[in-house]
Amino acid sequence: MAFLWPTMLWLLLLLPLLVLLYWLAQRRRRSTALHFPALSIAREAMGKGQRIRRHIPPLLCLIGLAALLLAAARPIATLRLPLEQQTIVLAMDVSGSMRANDVEPNRLVAAQNAAKAFIAALPRNVRVSVVAFAGTAQIAQLPTQNHDDLNAAIDTFQLQRGTATGNGILMALAAIFPGSGVDLAALSGREGMFARSIDEVIGNSPGAQRMPPAPVPPGSYNSAAIVMLSDGQRNTGVDPLLAAQWAADRGVRVYTVGVGTPEGTVIEFEGWSMRVRLDEETLKSVAKLTKAEYFHAATAQDLLKVYETLHSRLTLEKRETEVSSLLALVGALFIILAATLSLWWYGRVL
Repeated sequence: MAFLWPTMLWLLLLLPLLVLLYWLAQRRRRSTALHFPALSIAREAMGKGQRIRRHIPPLLCLIGLAALLLAAARPIATLRLPLEQQTIVLAMDVSGSMRANDVEPNRLVAAQNAAKAFIAALPRNVRVSVVAFAGTAQIAQLPTQNHDDLNAAIDTFQLQRGTATGNGILMALAAIFPGSGVDLAALSGREGMFARSIDEVIGNSPGAQRMPPAPVPPGSYNSAAIVMLSDGQRNTGVDPLLAAQWAADRGVRVYTVGVGTPEGTVIEFEGWSMRVRLDEETLKSVAKLTKAEYFHAATAQDLLKVYETLHSRLTLEKRETEVSSLLALVGALFIILAATLSLWWYGRVL
């Protein structure tokens, strides 16, 4: 704990002085009792419990004074507090491999259910956007606080071919920074199916301005974050590590969730079959570049737990906050309690 006015802490030296004065007063009281036998007999009749009880109000008052003196020094504590305004973009993989049933009932349905549970638990002041990506990427729902609209967007997911993880990240950034220069057509149209350099996608949107050109420290943008869920290896679109670096330069964290097993599973579709593997290394690298975290979910229950963890990560932040008023309130309550007990027990204030 730090203090804005640390010199005020010298006032705490008054507390030992008050304890000394109280001890001297008690000693004088005992001395008076020796000179007046009737008082000494009355003191003995009180019992040990009564003798201890009369020290409780002064002790409470002393604690209250200590809290008030600490408040005068204006202490600052690091607390986990709710974010005032936050935008979260759920970038979800809808490639054909999401039909795999190693996560019951299948990866896509488990992801949809977990995403809905995550949204339902969010505070109403948090805006959420939904991005769906496979061979291309689309914004399924612009940032909104309407949970019904978000759930409806998630329910409309259709499986597609290809996995363009980098396109999903850039489309999520476009949802956070509209008019930033990300060419949405290059990410969502037929040309988005082909491998592209990031320079072909950034800054080519007609009439749009580029995102702030000066890079900022990774993870420093606290007003928005991306949660990207994927189950396969990128096979088209922008390199996801280049897209992640672009997010890092904007200070946006990209939390990644890997669904499925690293060894993968075999899926069959339209007469062909293939083994789909989870590319954990890329997902870990994306999270590391952006100062976020990677989570692995091998089952539907794991996926729900991941989203529960993300809820606290994304809606709370550590922030240095002055707690003077809190300490002052605590101090006042202790002093009021001391005065109340003293009046109740002895008919006087201390």
